[in-house]
Amino acid sequence: MAERVEDVVRVGIAEAAVVRCGQRLRTAGLGSCVGVVLYDDVAGVAGMAHVMLPAPPNARPFNAAKYGSTAVPWLLERLCEMGAEPRRVRAKLAGGAQMFAPSRGDLLRVGPRNVEAVLAALQACGIRVVAQDTGGQVGRTIEFDVCTARLSIRTARGASYEI
Repeated sequence: MAERVEDVVRVGIAEAAVVRCGQRLRTAGLGSCVGVVLYDDVAGVAGMAHVMLPAPPNARPFNAAKYGSTAVPWLLERLCEMGAEPRRVRAKLAGGAQMFAPSRGDLLRVGPRNVEAVLAALQACGIRVVAQDTGGQVGRTIEFDVCTARLSIRTARGASYEI
């Protein structure tokens, strides 16, 4: 059967979305960025953020989905508004590749720093990570099926698998 466009919600860079069972979430271009998925399979709801950076630079207004430190609590709040219970929410994540040659400084370690920020935010919110595919040196595209809680991953090198 052909995929209906309205069944797939595309999440762009520094964006987030929440959906119910019957829809899927997809994001592409995860190099150093991290795709984080929170879901409550009992409530049948899920959210995805395409995290670009670890944390906002200062206290001025910012886009919560853009940062690892703020995307997780933002997604959790939206999911709870849709009927999720925080104790049932689980996480899957992918991305955070080291896209630049390793250096002595921390500045070009964007991928690893993004993963660290997302994991710290998940821990602070009490959310258990059930699967992750992070690091390496290859970009990824991910798609999450809310009904099955499967995260499909396709790499820039052509590999496909699920977590």
